[in-house]
Amino acid sequence: MDESLLTIKGVGPGRVKQLNKLGITDVSSLLTYFPRTYEDRSVSYLIGALKQGAVAATEGTVLNIQEKKPRRGLSILEIYIGDATGRLKVVLFNQGYKKNFYKVGQRLHVYGKVEFAYGSLQMNTPHIEILREGQVAEAGIVPVYPLVDGVSQFVIRHAISNWFAANDSLPELLPTDITKEHNFMTRYEAFKEMHNPLTVERYGLARKQLAYEELFIMQAGLLLLREREQSELGIKMQPDGDLVPAFLKALPFALTGDQQKAFNEIAADMEDERPMRRLLQGDVGSGKTVVGALSLLKAVENGYQGALMAPTEILAQQHYEGLTELMSGLNPVAPSGLNPMASAGTGQGQTARLGQVKMALLTGSTKPAERQVIYEGLADGTIDIVIGTHALIQDSVTFQKLALVIIDEQHRFGVEQRATLQRKGHHPHMLVMTATPIPRTMTLSIYGDLEVSLIKEMPPGRKPVLTYAVDSTYKERLHRFFEKEMSAGHQVYVVCPLVEESEKLDLVAAEQLYEELAEKYNRKFGVGLVHGRMSAADKEAIMDAYYKGTIKLLVSTTVIEVGVNVPNATIMCVEGAERFGLSQLHQLRGRVGRGSTQSYCILVSDSHSEDSKQRLAVMTSTQDGFVVAEQDLLLRGSGQLFGLAQSGLPDLRIANILKDIDLLIAARQDAKAWLAKIGFDEAVKLMKPELLRRFGESFQRILYS
Repeated sequence: MDESLLTIKGVGPGRVKQLNKLGITDVSSLLTYFPRTYEDRSVSYLIGALKQGAVAATEGTVLNIQEKKPRRGLSILEIYIGDATGRLKVVLFNQGYKKNFYKVGQRLHVYGKVEFAYGSLQMNTPHIEILREGQVAEAGIVPVYPLVDGVSQFVIRHAISNWFAANDSLPELLPTDITKEHNFMTRYEAFKEMHNPLTVERYGLARKQLAYEELFIMQAGLLLLREREQSELGIKMQPDGDLVPAFLKALPFALTGDQQKAFNEIAADMEDERPMRRLLQGDVGSGKTVVGALSLLKAVENGYQGALMAPTEILAQQHYEGLTELMSGLNPVAPSGLNPMASAGTGQGQTARLGQVKMALLTGSTKPAERQVIYEGLADGTIDIVIGTHALIQDSVTFQKLALVIIDEQHRFGVEQRATLQRKGHHPHMLVMTATPIPRTMTLSIYGDLEVSLIKEMPPGRKPVLTYAVDSTYKERLHRFFEKEMSAGHQVYVVCPLVEESEKLDLVAAEQLYEELAEKYNRKFGVGLVHGRMSAADKEAIMDAYYKGTIKLLVSTTVIEVGVNVPNATIMCVEGAERFGLSQLHQLRGRVGRGSTQSYCILVSDSHSEDSKQRLAVMTSTQDGFVVAEQDLLLRGSGQLFGLAQSGLPDLRIANILKDIDLLIAARQDAKAWLAKIGFDEAVKLMKPELLRRFGESFQRILYS
């Protein structure tokens, strides 16, 4: 399938250039360039036989073309076509540039909804095909491909039908017994049905088969990855020693049932000689950090080191301070001249001794002298736990005996970064923590190489965040409410949308809002602004001032860092809420309600669209991140799913994770059984070419390193 496009009859260098515009570079990418929809052209009607309200195909000769501009910013292109039985007006909105595409006397084939307006039949923005001299419009179920300017449907259809005419087979990818068991057609037939279905039923079977194939290959890749990681002997830990019970005894609260269960699962994994590969999923504020702390202490009491890697400096600093505080009950002894609770930002307090445990913080802004001390402590084993950012995966960092790697918010790291940190130990145990709620069905696809632990219970005393959807007529009331909360010593977030397409306008809107609020409150309360165009240092300084409470109200265009913990913040106000995804809104809501005070999330939107109303209704009706994530995927589709995971996984061409969940589960079970039957080495040999083609180099390097 990797042959050149030039091997196809009728495809010369000019055609290749056109196909390249669509990302089609060889036969394989041509065959997997699937139609976006299909038109049922089994019947083409005479114009006189068209019925109002029907979706139908017809053809006629162009009689007249005219462009109207009824108002600024609106152009209407009207193309009149006719046959012996009548006339039809074809209407295109804001596509005046197409005036030169069509000429009087040309024959057009049009497919769309027939309407009756202003005394004549018309079709608004139908699908149009120009028929060349002697060309007959395709009949039957006709594929419609996504296009770019300068490439017509004919170019793709012609290349694909010519390839099928000259070839009668494709290599099979699925194991023969699986193909037989599911009663699949050949791959050649399945691809042919995707591009030119004989019937709707045949198309359904072909789509299901190729979606299954895609999911089987993805699952086989993930299972091979897990098998590869677990085939090595790791570090077998002993049951609880002194530190874990001492830590639990010193905690000012009892673990929730979910926290206890998650730690039991982690402890069992760490007491096994196969390296742990586990995902710890818990909604914002569910107490994952405590479970992380217990896991790190388990490594330390067994005589090993642990590392926690977070995606940003501020998150790493918060983990360091949070763990220092949690572990302060372990008879703390601060090394001379170092305050274990000092802010990391000051360059002081980047190491702390907590009883027998010595912990360090290593980020990009750690000062060179301090950094050197930490490098030495990690290399000679005197530092037990290190918290850090990407700084941990630099070559200069070596560990004496790294046994546990914890990665926070994994989707912010690539697979390779995760693997680099793992390689700094001898097959260490690995725990991935995420506050992004991914429905159970999704974890199979994104994190198929990991076992999953869930924390759904919130710690006692946490009050649900009261969530309201309002429009901008509430502005004055909101400002009074902000003032009331700030006067009570609390803090406020105001988040504005910012997207690349309208970045300049969005930035101006955010700056105007900041100036308005700064003017309103400045004598009384500090107001700050953070946005993506600021330097990292400026952003960090503002966030730090907000964290310390000198700024009371923060206007932000960037989605505030996942995990940033300001317990004093009680209001999250989201402007233009309809422009955020549901999961984003849920993450934002999770920034407040961190303390015991009642908190509020206010979603401001003037949109009347059905979709926005649905989204905001989900937010006001549930606090459960998993429900929100399910709804988000239903509303947005699973194409966005892999935005969560820079995990070296391919985007899916055919399968839809939500709609095809039964296929995903079947594919996973089949892939597991197949792998058990033929063994790792044989499976790698059979799957390698396809995994390489679909997953790319980074996945391969990990699989075969």
